[in-house]
Amino acid sequence: MQLHWHRRDLRTADNRGLAAAADAGPVVPLFVFDDAVLEHAGAPRVRYMLDALDALRARYRALDSDLVVRHGDPREVVPQVARDVGADRVCWNKDYSGLARERDAAVRRALDGVDVARESVHDHLHHEPGSITTNKGEPYSVYTYFWKKWRDREKAEPYAEPSSDRLADPGVVDDTGTLPSIEALGFEEPIATVPDAGTEPARERLARFRDDGIFRYDSDRDYPTRDAVSRLSTDLKWGTLGVREVYAATEAAMDAAGEDERESVEEFQSQLAWREFYTHVLFFNPEVVSQNFKEYENDIEWRDDPEELAAWREGRTGYPIVDAGMRQLKAEAYMHNRVRMIVASFLTKDLLCDWRHGYAHFRNLLADHDTQNDNGGWQWAASTGTDAQPYFRIFNPMTQGERYDPDAEYIKTYVPELEGVDPSVIHSWHECSALQRRNAAPDYPEPIVDHAERREEALAMFERARGDD
Repeated sequence: MQLHWHRRDLRTADNRGLAAAADAGPVVPLFVFDDAVLEHAGAPRVRYMLDALDALRARYRALDSDLVVRHGDPREVVPQVARDVGADRVCWNKDYSGLARERDAAVRRALDGVDVARESVHDHLHHEPGSITTNKGEPYSVYTYFWKKWRDREKAEPYAEPSSDRLADPGVVDDTGTLPSIEALGFEEPIATVPDAGTEPARERLARFRDDGIFRYDSDRDYPTRDAVSRLSTDLKWGTLGVREVYAATEAAMDAAGEDERESVEEFQSQLAWREFYTHVLFFNPEVVSQNFKEYENDIEWRDDPEELAAWREGRTGYPIVDAGMRQLKAEAYMHNRVRMIVASFLTKDLLCDWRHGYAHFRNLLADHDTQNDNGGWQWAASTGTDAQPYFRIFNPMTQGERYDPDAEYIKTYVPELEGVDPSVIHSWHECSALQRRNAAPDYPEPIVDHAERREEALAMFERARGDD
């Protein structure tokens, strides 16, 4: 008997660890609600996780098996379930955060203590940390060089879903357990509407993108109303889709693409490589979760004004594209990637707030929050991370809004106070007089800061931290 411990691989197909267990089968699938992990979760992620687990359990039942569900410390639960079902071996897919690595090491020791074999394999990356390095054998800190090697490495084919005869009969376990409510896990039902969870909805999203958006990705991905992004981030975070299945879909699109479209497909593939690049960075530098990757001669003197931070969180800054993004986050547990960069730059370079405030807010509200991706993105925007934008590159939020949402369609979707206002007024809101603002949109706030003034303050703040004369 084999035991497969599901974590962030909530699927049966293209699951390398499950396939490894099934090779020796039969397999008892297990999921453990771990309070040490839930401590860092947010309600939208927990909601999506529960929905994905419900779909996973239904799939196992369709395969004449079932998902064992437990709540507790994996160091105790995994060995206990292994003993209960008479498992010779426990398999799982590797996770690369510091917390996950500590947990997995503890479970390995616990299994050794009860003489149960274990195997962990890399699954949610094409190329695991340490496999793509400089010629000196060191991990990359510059994405471009990493991407060139990542792009040229062979990618594995998707793993088949185990057949019913490779899975354990439900009767092997007297009590498979039930899924708890979100309240039982210590969370309130989120305000946001999270995406439909599970492999089938994820495959539908992948198919739509493969048939359309991927061919426009290079030209349209920065425009939030053009529907040219995959919306697969939550599926990849929770593993309702395997990375090999996603990459195979991009290769199928590449085969169907015209000459100009091939560049667009490759641009999307490069975004998949960014995901792995940041995972490698986190693996070799676990401290980046709470510390700047870049060292500064002096500490950065963040302003951290609580009222300005609150206005940013609430989408009441008076900068329309920023407020639209923050309200989309609250309503959908998601934000378009270009807008994520805009709101992150605004927080760190206009409000002069520490990126960790933004990271924590996103962690609480995003359904797709993934430690390495969000941390990498926030430190990129804040100019504190690996291969980050230069500190003197500061987005102008009004210019960004006008360029990527020229008709203010995205803005008006999430900021109803501006419905009916001419886009030219919206994009020049910072220049309007108080009377013009009252006449155009009396319920929408005036800008809480002057971008030009704060830009100069940000430059001076970073130059002091760098030790520049």
